[in-house]
Amino acid sequence: MPLQNRVTPFGEIVALPERGSLMGNRGILHDDARRLVRSWQVRRWIACRTAFRGRRRRVMQPHAYTELFFLDEATAFSAGHRPCAECRHAEYQRFKAAWAVGVGEPGGAKSMDAVLHADRLEGRGRGAHQRKRCYGEQLAALPEGTFISLDGSAWLLWRGQLLEWTAAGYIARRSLPPPASRVVVLTPRALVAVLRAGYPLQVHPSADEVA
Repeated sequence: MPLQNRVTPFGEIVALPERGSLMGNRGILHDDARRLVRSWQVRRWIACRTAFRGRRRRVMQPHAYTELFFLDEATAFSAGHRPCAECRHAEYQRFKAAWAVGVGEPGGAKSMDAVLHADRLEGRGRGAHQRKRCYGEQLAALPEGTFISLDGSAWLLWRGQLLEWTAAGYIARRSLPPPASRVVVLTPRALVAVLRAGYPLQVHPSADEVA
């Protein structure tokens, strides 16, 4: 049975068989039976490589951080994660440079994480009392790589079209609504600003293959 450690663009942590191309970390979220007991523990939400310097881990081992998995970086951004400064150092440096342009000069990782934490969640606590913070925006104001919600599904704005997200990849295209349309945005505001500033987002190969 799949473990509950796969993250959707809505920020939900679900049990799905697909592993994903990036791994994430929000702290220790599971108990000794590998059951999820909280949705986050620390404000440092990062997106990591799935392989780095030969390190090996048993997934969701007791008293260690919970390994989360994302289809791609676009999904990780939508859920509120930034690049890891260690295993994705080059991406982290590009992220910081884009943050300086789009958001303001970062005071360091803790400063960026504080902004992101305010952007990505509503309510208080670490469990069911919190929901993903979404907001309305004109489509014309959104850069490529942003996720929006339409008809209950997550759609990626990519190369002048919308792509429907699934855990296995993008499965459908649809034309963009009129530029003045207001849409529900899933990607946090600060990360939208980073994308607008030119951060080169990693997107699953299916984005170029879907009919």
